[in-house]
Amino acid sequence: MKVLLASRNAKKLAEMRRILAPHLADVEVLGLDDVPGYDEPVEDQPTFAGNALLKARAALAATGLPSVADDSGLCVDALNGMPGVLSARWSGRPKSDERNNALLLDQLQDVPDDRRGAHFTCVIAFCAPALPGGHGHEVVVEGRMDGRVIRETRGSGGFGYDVLFCAEEFPDLTTAELHPADKDAISHRGRALREIAPQIAGALSR
Repeated sequence: MKVLLASRNAKKLAEMRRILAPHLADVEVLGLDDVPGYDEPVEDQPTFAGNALLKARAALAATGLPSVADDSGLCVDALNGMPGVLSARWSGRPKSDERNNALLLDQLQDVPDDRRGAHFTCVIAFCAPALPGGHGHEVVVEGRMDGRVIRETRGSGGFGYDVLFCAEEFPDLTTAELHPADKDAISHRGRALREIAPQIAGALSR
């Protein structure tokens, strides 16, 4: 059996495959570079759930494979929850983690440490083909990781805003400085994937 992760982000794919592996031991997990190309949808929905479903449905329609997609982002208290769904393209196109982080630091330059609270949100959607005479199968789950934004980038692991974010569970380390297993245990994506993995396994065994 095969399942498609609708992403080209190598680090995100590695993280998702690592977390799903214990639950989907007999399933081949593919990324977008492993399937014929198709027109990927514009992520224009106002919510994480809307964008995740948009991408999972498009992947299923284009490939016929059971598909998983996520939409995630950093929600900063002092910025009224932004960048939120705009996290990946916060500094404009082309997407750049380095520019996004520089812009965020600039926007929070005058914000005191006790007001730099933030959280990561990840919504994961799974869409499977319909059985003969039945309906397709869709599942949506959400994970969250609370913490704060620091004043300088630190660490070489992870991706995106990980170099600026310290989770509540590891207040002295950025999530880019954590061992992958420690990050998986607390991350928004890890929590969402662990919740949805048994449901994916159940749907694939129908």
